[in-house]
Amino acid sequence: MENLLVILLVMMIVAAIMAIHAKDLLSSLIAQGFVGYGLVICFILLRAPDLAIVQIVVETVTLIIMVSVLHDSTRKEIQVPAGKRDIYTYSLSFVLVGLMLYYFNRAIATLNPFGDHALRMSDFYAREAVELSGSTNLIKGVLWDFRALDTFGEATILFAAAAGVMAILRIKGRKE
Repeated sequence: MENLLVILLVMMIVAAIMAIHAKDLLSSLIAQGFVGYGLVICFILLRAPDLAIVQIVVETVTLIIMVSVLHDSTRKEIQVPAGKRDIYTYSLSFVLVGLMLYYFNRAIATLNPFGDHALRMSDFYAREAVELSGSTNLIKGVLWDFRALDTFGEATILFAAAAGVMAILRIKGRKE
């Protein structure tokens, strides 16, 4: 699993560099999406499906909003003449998407079958959470007393994504 993570992280670094040096905004956005979805696969490999779900929602919503902002913008893009560069760009894109799908399938294969929980803490939470947390609600007791930092992290990810989207929409609104 460590080898998969290293390869995936290297691919994410390459995609981040491609996003910085892309000639047009759409290519940059696609490369940045590759980084975000690569993080989803990393979370799955690290057996953190709750963070993977949050990240995939944030990444998808952010990409949709960014593409719509890009589509509605009036900024002129640098025109790159068609030629061999397009063939290489498309080929590299297909290779990267293929690798991403391959690693996603490998990551999914490491998860337990649906319904099988191999979490050693689940029995402890079910037996002891109400008594130890003092809460009458088991879910609230687990989320706020035992997993408060994890819940805070997920809320922070959602807040940061919402703040970023609002900042982008606000900047676009000021230009008009």
